[in-house]
Amino acid sequence: MAGHSKWANIQHRKGRQDEKRGKIWTRIIREITVAARAGGGDLSANPRLRLAVDKAKAANMPADRIKYNIDKASGNLEGVNYEEIRYEGYGIGGAAVIIDTMTDNRVRTVAEVRHAFSKYGGNLGTEGSVAFQFKHCGQLVFAPGTSEDKVMEVALEAGAEDVLTDDDGAIEVLTDPFEFEAVRDALEAAGLKPEVAEVTMRAENTIELAGDDATRMQKLLDVIEDLDDVQAVYHNAEL
Repeated sequence: MAGHSKWANIQHRKGRQDEKRGKIWTRIIREITVAARAGGGDLSANPRLRLAVDKAKAANMPADRIKYNIDKASGNLEGVNYEEIRYEGYGIGGAAVIIDTMTDNRVRTVAEVRHAFSKYGGNLGTEGSVAFQFKHCGQLVFAPGTSEDKVMEVALEAGAEDVLTDDDGAIEVLTDPFEFEAVRDALEAAGLKPEVAEVTMRAENTIELAGDDATRMQKLLDVIEDLDDVQAVYHNAEL
């Protein structure tokens, strides 16, 4: 089944994330904190915490720092209480944007998100205004040139929902969020290493932006991603 061409977008995003490595650690620590408080510090019994720890390891966070943050959160030691809030809005050309935040001050956070949208050409929407355009799922993306037959055989056997081949040859495996770990582990055990492996909000349809519109959209996304309380930004723009 054919999908959209998103390999260039994925590589572009990874490059920008690498430039913000220090900030990524801060976001991961917040995610570990919330996951451990909600589901306890036992990795075997807390899938969300396992995913957060996987992210920490991928970002080269030291094991002792990971353990400290789990212990701090699950032991209810004194610390900041974070609240998870999702915002939805529109970017350039009507592109849909979802912003996941963790904050200890929701008044500050909504003011910063609203300001970013209004200053850089977007609009903050109401709850549910764009979420219907996205699917909550596990996503694994393999580089062009990977064996499509092998990916499909292993992924579907492990419980994946779909395997898509994008226009540029990248292969995308989609899973139920709760089956993500099992599918990822099966693929890696078969020697298939994904370039991207995450539980995400995947756009069902995309809007192609070029030239000045693409530049303005990227600026809006950069400003939003740089806000201290923002954990993740999802959108349906192909730049």
